[in-house]
Amino acid sequence: MSAQFDLVVIGGGPGGYGAALYATSAGLNVAVVEKGSMGGTCLNRGCIPAKAFLETAAVQRHVAHAAEFGIESSAPVVNFAVAQARKQKIVDGIVKSLSGFMKSKKITIIEGTGSLGPDRTVTVQKADGSTEVLAGTNVLLAAGSVPRTIPGFEPSGPVMTSDEVLMLDHVPARVAVIGGGAIGCEFASTFADLGAKVTILEGLPKILPGLDADVANVVVRSFKKKQIDIRTGVKVMGHTLNGSGGTTIHFSGGEGDVENLEVDAVVVSIGRRPYADQLGLGGTGVRVSDRGFVEVDEYCRTGEPGVYAIGDLINTPALAHVGYAEAILVTKHILGESPVPVAYDRVPWAIYCHPEVAFVGPSEEAAREAGHDVVVAKHQFRANSRAQILGELDGLVKIIAKRAADGSAGQVLGVHMVGPWVTEQLSGGYLAVNWEATVPEVAEFIQPHPSLTELFGE
Repeated sequence: MSAQFDLVVIGGGPGGYGAALYATSAGLNVAVVEKGSMGGTCLNRGCIPAKAFLETAAVQRHVAHAAEFGIESSAPVVNFAVAQARKQKIVDGIVKSLSGFMKSKKITIIEGTGSLGPDRTVTVQKADGSTEVLAGTNVLLAAGSVPRTIPGFEPSGPVMTSDEVLMLDHVPARVAVIGGGAIGCEFASTFADLGAKVTILEGLPKILPGLDADVANVVVRSFKKKQIDIRTGVKVMGHTLNGSGGTTIHFSGGEGDVENLEVDAVVVSIGRRPYADQLGLGGTGVRVSDRGFVEVDEYCRTGEPGVYAIGDLINTPALAHVGYAEAILVTKHILGESPVPVAYDRVPWAIYCHPEVAFVGPSEEAAREAGHDVVVAKHQFRANSRAQILGELDGLVKIIAKRAADGSAGQVLGVHMVGPWVTEQLSGGYLAVNWEATVPEVAEFIQPHPSLTELFGE
């Protein structure tokens, strides 16, 4: 006989454990099926370990410039094996705390791979070959995604995705990052700051597509200062192992000529694909799009009654905090509350390269294309006293607002930042955009002095 639960969650990432914790706090009997460690990609192979390495890179950067602050020291030496051990200690500690907290809340955690069958049954395939069948009044699909690969660039030897690169115990001397999106730029920034010679190979005309042009240009200039070679408009054709642990990448440039690039490591960073093809779904009303996403409505309901899907499985921003917001939405819907669907055009975005990027709302170009008559203000960090104290002068804060009837700045549409610690400064802009506040209203907020947030206030 199947074990019965009010909610069965497939996947223990931010969306999965977020839904489980919210549901159990409301009195529901919850089971979470997870094939690996609790926390999903974000905690084990994504956000957290990647940012741990970025922090190592930041320390290296600070020590390298210590003399500017009156601190004399010898040239820093990177021991990446120690950085790897530190990263893993952080990850293991959070996994242990999260798992213990969930168990203390009486959430049933079942290790294995879950697949959905008819009538909201979930079959769990365990590592020892045994199976267990669960039945849920409601089922939440939160299985996440896996890195996309390129034919001929499957992970092996010097070729890695984000999964493998986070397990390195040394810094390769020469690194090629295929893909100039958010994840690719974070890895490029990390390795460059740690002393590697980095090349970004991007098929589109520019890196960080979709970013506000003023913001993206700051990143490009900063990357060039780090001597990161940015190659755009290229087509990667293949690679040839060189016999000494590295490989030679073959790609065509803007003129169509084939070029060769010798590297010690290749990081394939072209996005992630949903894990929907491993969820069974046979005999259910769950539908999957041609692109592999589970199809849902604004409440994350699939075509199967009582079955929901969230996070990287669906075609919404692939951000951990968005998956968490969707989890709360779903749980409230299950509980019979009246949740408000996620406003995907107003979610906060953060990119943790150096310099950091954070934004909410449309770029200037997107706002104009949407038909808005806008007023734009830009303020540079180099004019900010706190930024000068930190020695972090590159960057700006850009506000995009509707033009009011009298020609002044009205409702805040977008806030776009690039520079020191902007990922920690976006909250005020997020509130302004989502509350549809006007520029005069936000200008009433008092910012502490000296602080980086003064730039937003200005």
